Amino acid sequence: MKRAACRPCGRGLGIAGLCLAALAAPLAAQDLASQVDTGNRLAALLRAGRTVVSANQERINDAALVDKGLTPDAFMAQVTQTYAEANGAAPLEGDLSALQRRLTEAQLAAMREVVTESQPLINMEGMGFKGFIPAVFARLVNERFGAAVGDLARVKVTAPPELVRNRTARPDAWEAQVIETRFGAAGHDKGAAWYEMVPGAQGGEEFRMLIPEYYAASCLSCHGTPKGEVDITGFPKEGGAEGDLGGAISITLSAGQ
Repeated sequence: MKRAACRPCGRGLGIAGLCLAALAAPLAAQDLASQVDTGNRLAALLRAGRTVVSANQERINDAALVDKGLTPDAFMAQVTQTYAEANGAAPLEGDLSALQRRLTEAQLAAMREVVTESQPLINMEGMGFKGFIPAVFARLVNERFGAAVGDLARVKVTAPPELVRNRTARPDAWEAQVIETRFGAAGHDKGAAWYEMVPGAQGGEEFRMLIPEYYAASCLSCHGTPKGEVDITGFPKEGGAEGDLGGAISITLSAGQ
C-alpha cells in the first residue's frame, strides 16, 4: 500500500505517490491531487480564522471597551486579508473546483455565524477574559460547517491524547495511529501532512488527511511551563515548548467528490 506525505500550504502541491486503502480501487493522480488541495484549503481557512481571533484577544478581553468593533463584517474582512497574505489569493479567488467553492463558502458562512452569535459575549461590558479563544472558535466553526455540508466533508482539530482538553477533540483510532506512528517517528519530516484513502464508516471509502500543528511562542502562555500551573482558561499547562507537536487538523472528504 503506497502512501504519500505533503507539506500543508493551502494551495496546490505535488504528489509523491498514490494512497490506496486496502481492497479499494486506486484514485487517479489528478483526483488525489484535488483531494489534497481541498484539504489544505480547508485547513488554511480555519487557521486564518483562528489567527484573527488570536490577534484580537486583547481587544476582546478589554473590560473597559464596550464596542470592540469586531463586527461580523470586520471579522470576515480580516479573515480574507489574513488568508490572502498567507496563501496568495482570497479564499474564493483562483481556480476552485465546484466542491472547493461550496466547502469554502460553507466554512466562511460558519465563521460569520459564530462571530455574529458571539457579539453579546465579545462586547460584554465589565468582563475581562471571555473564553472566546482560537480553540473555542475553531470547534464552533467546525460544528456549524459539518451541519451545513453533511457527509461531504468534516474538519476537526485534535491532538495527542495526553494534550486533549475537550473530550470532543479526542483523536479517533486513525488520527491516534497517525499521530503516534507518523508524526511521532524520529524521521518524520516536521510539518508534513499524512493522507490516505481509508474505508468509510458508512461503507465505501474516504479521503483522510492529518496536518500537524506545533506550539508557537504565543501558545505557551496556556500550554507552556511550568507544567501543571493553571492557565487563564482554568486548565493545567502541558509544559510544552515552542516547536513541540501541539495538535493536528483532521480533514475527511467523501470519495468521488
